Amino acid sequence: MALITPYWGLDGLILFSSLIVLAYLYMTRNFKYWSKRGIMEIPPTPFLGNFTECLMMKKAGFEFVKDMYNMSKGFPYMGFYIFDKPFFLARDPELVKRILVKDFEVFSDRYASSNVTDRLGYANVFQMKNPGWKILRAKLTPIFTTGKLKKMFDLMVLIADDLYEHLESLNLKSVNEVEMKEICAKFTTDMIGSTAFGLKANALQDPKSPFREAGKRIISVSFFRSLEFLTIFFMPHLAKYTGAKFFGDESSRFLRSVFWDVINKRIETKEKRNDLIDLLIELKQKHEHEGDLGGFCFSGDDLVAQAVIFFTAGFETSSSTMSFTLYELALHLDIQRTLRKEIHEALEKSDGKITYEMIMTLPYLDMVVAESLRKYPPLAFLDRVCNTNYKVPNSDLVLEKDTPVYISSFGLHYDPQYYPDPEKFDPLRFTEENKQKRPNCVYLSFGEGPHNCIGLRLGLMQSKLGIVQVIKDYEVSPTEKTVIPIVLDPKGLTTTAQGGIYLNIRKITSKTS
Repeated sequence: MALITPYWGLDGLILFSSLIVLAYLYMTRNFKYWSKRGIMEIPPTPFLGNFTECLMMKKAGFEFVKDMYNMSKGFPYMGFYIFDKPFFLARDPELVKRILVKDFEVFSDRYASSNVTDRLGYANVFQMKNPGWKILRAKLTPIFTTGKLKKMFDLMVLIADDLYEHLESLNLKSVNEVEMKEICAKFTTDMIGSTAFGLKANALQDPKSPFREAGKRIISVSFFRSLEFLTIFFMPHLAKYTGAKFFGDESSRFLRSVFWDVINKRIETKEKRNDLIDLLIELKQKHEHEGDLGGFCFSGDDLVAQAVIFFTAGFETSSSTMSFTLYELALHLDIQRTLRKEIHEALEKSDGKITYEMIMTLPYLDMVVAESLRKYPPLAFLDRVCNTNYKVPNSDLVLEKDTPVYISSFGLHYDPQYYPDPEKFDPLRFTEENKQKRPNCVYLSFGEGPHNCIGLRLGLMQSKLGIVQVIKDYEVSPTEKTVIPIVLDPKGLTTTAQGGIYLNIRKITSKTS
């Protein structure tokens, strides 16, 4: 005799069916959360919500958020679901400004988070939660003063010379095809290694440079790494169960070892370079005895986490900006020639020397880079979480505490309301006059408000220097392997060209070429 019917097989089928029904009811219990509040939502799929294509690796997270933005055209905000959890998307620029700037205290933490045991991923200034983030950010900001950046620039020029020598070694007097993203990544790896850490990464000279290999592993678009990033940025509550690591196991071990060696050697020799390592040593010696400071401390992995995040962000975002800019210049030779003319005129005034003032005051270069960052923002969405109930201005909607809040930089950057013909590459969008015509917070390549990118000026300086070093002597143009229009990798966390960026590059013979 079975439990329910005379047959054990039938009992099992009934129990299994009951479990499926219960699971379905549980996983759909929050569906219509937004529609019941009068908010536009995209109908979710049972168990997966609106996140199916991302979990299947058919769409990158930033493209998913952009799709939510596009599907809610005409609304100031909307709601969507990842599994059974309700998420909020802000579209209206004024609401975006409130979230990022005016009401920052309510949205002072990112939703993304590594597991607290992954200290390199959890305790860095990018992901750290308050109150620790506020303390940490204030302590790290001094590394990016104008005086410090000028000193770094002298070191950067030496790496730019290495880039020149690397290109010369390729014998580019005739047209040659190169994968430009990899060249740019080697250049920025050497750059951030030298300027921030006093390390010779040697990525331009050594195809198997350990630093370049570590960088590749961190931002890899493999299935496993993509799943780790999806977990951390969209499902952080699962990180402790999946063991997702922000930098990956192998790269974490390598970078931890390298940076502790640098820190300890610098302490032993008392050498001073006015770089990030010097600042970290100063913070360690001044504060490590204080122990826990709002969720982190200036010792152990918490300290080295700052070096690791600056290394990763320093090479990846700058190389992305460089390579996408060179891609667009290859497709628009008229813009490339205008930029080269500006660079050559500036070099004539500086006796052929590339200076900090020159790089940071070239107006057309600034517009070209800004337009590239509009089309290809490195991290194309922003995430926050409510730390208390929040009444959305000019509405009856109250966002409940712990609601994830997302903003699509990609969506705003491609919205024809703010950028007519958004697929077109047009640097003149960023003349001072045109910038004044647009609302605030529709250009978010570096974020906005207190949580904006701490290394913004350093990143721009690296990217601009690299672009100048290439364009002043070389012409870039499309090759048969150049993908037009570009296809972004659906497994990438950051905005990444699928299969790389292949361009022809040729050394020019005159300044008017």
